[in-house]
Amino acid sequence: MNPKSLKYHKEHDWARIEGEVAVFGITDYAQESLGDIVYIELPEVGTEVSAGASYAEVESVKAVSDVYAPLSGAIVEVNEEVIDAPETINESPYENGWLIKVKLSDPSEIDDLMSAEDYEEMVAGEED
Repeated sequence: MNPKSLKYHKEHDWARIEGEVAVFGITDYAQESLGDIVYIELPEVGTEVSAGASYAEVESVKAVSDVYAPLSGAIVEVNEEVIDAPETINESPYENGWLIKVKLSDPSEIDDLMSAEDYEEMVAGEED
């Protein structure tokens, strides 16, 4: 079940809005699809990310996948814990497994993201 308070991007990424900052991560569906995550490469603090563009690479036992930014802005914090222990993303995709925090450059982009209900409908459609 996807937390209702988050916003979702079609590439299976989530954003938790905290004022001018958003926390990004991948959804439970994404981590489940990937399988056991063995490595993640995250950009450095200060890096600019753009909504819909890849900002990280995650490697699992099955594949290497890009991680897409749901919103645009500058990275203000990187979750060092997931770099050291990438399995945290599998264990806790919405809490301890967050990836980066971004100071939003265009908060109006939030309106383009999906609600938890819309995201669940999209995922259900993919599983058919």
